[in-house]
Amino acid sequence: MGGIPHDHYEPKSNFTKGMEKRLPVIGLLYDTLMIPTPKNLNWMWIWGIVLTFCLALQIITGIVLVMHYVPHEDMAFASVEHIMRNVNGGHMIRYFHMNGASLFFIAVYLHIFRGLYYGSYKAPREITWIIGMLIYLLMMGTAFMGYVLPWGQMSFHGTAVITGLFGAIPFIGESLQIWLLGTPNGAVGNPALNRFFSLHYLLPFVIAGLVIVHIWAFHTTGNNNPTGVEVRRTSKAEAEKDTLPFWPYFVIKDLFALALILVVFMAVVGFMPNYLGHPDNYVEANPLATPSHIVPEWYFLPFYAILRAFTADVWVVQIANFLTAGIIDAKFFGVLAMFGAIAVMALAPWLDTSSVRSGRYRPQFKIAFWLLVADFIFLMWLGAMPAEEPYASLSLVGSTYWFAYFLVILPVLGITEKPTAEPTTIEEDFKAHYGKSSGSSATPAE
Repeated sequence: MGGIPHDHYEPKSNFTKGMEKRLPVIGLLYDTLMIPTPKNLNWMWIWGIVLTFCLALQIITGIVLVMHYVPHEDMAFASVEHIMRNVNGGHMIRYFHMNGASLFFIAVYLHIFRGLYYGSYKAPREITWIIGMLIYLLMMGTAFMGYVLPWGQMSFHGTAVITGLFGAIPFIGESLQIWLLGTPNGAVGNPALNRFFSLHYLLPFVIAGLVIVHIWAFHTTGNNNPTGVEVRRTSKAEAEKDTLPFWPYFVIKDLFALALILVVFMAVVGFMPNYLGHPDNYVEANPLATPSHIVPEWYFLPFYAILRAFTADVWVVQIANFLTAGIIDAKFFGVLAMFGAIAVMALAPWLDTSSVRSGRYRPQFKIAFWLLVADFIFLMWLGAMPAEEPYASLSLVGSTYWFAYFLVILPVLGITEKPTAEPTTIEEDFKAHYGKSSGSSATPAE
């Protein structure tokens, strides 16, 4: 599918003409800012700029923190205290970094669920979706490694639990765990801290590279929109009826939304910066004193609940264990389920069989989708609860619906569901909602 017809950058002066021949940076920026964007985008399309801001914030504050942090098991905790107490503005830089990670995940979850609801994963945007899922996986890895660095009680013992899961992988698990921790006995210590510190510093730059590819991908296919109807590409005049240039309309809208979000973010950083942290992580790591209840950061909790849901008592685990002659035990099955919960999201473009892209016109899909959102929040709560009844059984119920949504409901609804009528063009939808047809009108705020 070709790009949306629009005016491209035409250099006027001799300097810009020469520059465009040798290094077309100005043309690239112009085409990025002036890209035709569906004029009916609603407020759920603001999370891209929030995510970009968060990535920049994490990299900048991370670089400053690295100047004062010491990645050694005997000095890591003290170096964090030094940052908090002695470095000018160090406490605010650390609080920006800590809470910036939470804002990053809030934005990415809203971004993902928006994509799931409006069908942004469907053709021709499957590659864009897959790249997004890779970014999400790298975010999770980066966040986990960053959580280790303060070397508090929860950092230390959480690392032992999570890296211990890799040891459950048949044949290669023990070698993988030794490679991760850097010690032959599988103990968490200075080699693991140095490895995680190095990767935590490196991965954000890998994420930044993938973000550029992600943006490039959807600039090639064009943005999805709430109707799921594609921009008309037969002519420039037709495309202009469905779109507005990204600058100034959507840039100003996104910046306004970012400003409102930053007001809340600054209030959290200023008045309750440790609200999302665990008290045990403000105690220096002690291998001889294990916390009574080990929990990861809040953004890992849904998948942590899925990991713990599949115990040896669950029939599907028993069947898998029997069929594989004991290779897949409860621990390994839990690891498979945890990563499988992310994999089924990545496979959504091929699991969803409906020809209708947007959930706006799918009445049965809406019910299933909002149940999925509720299920995600439910699993998040369960992940913070102790590994005991009734939470174990409830986690199994929540995990079952998560997999059923992607593996059963999406394929079946594409066959059985009767969608409502879609608009034929984006312009028609825009007129219906806002009563304006002019291409110079302000952007909507649905």
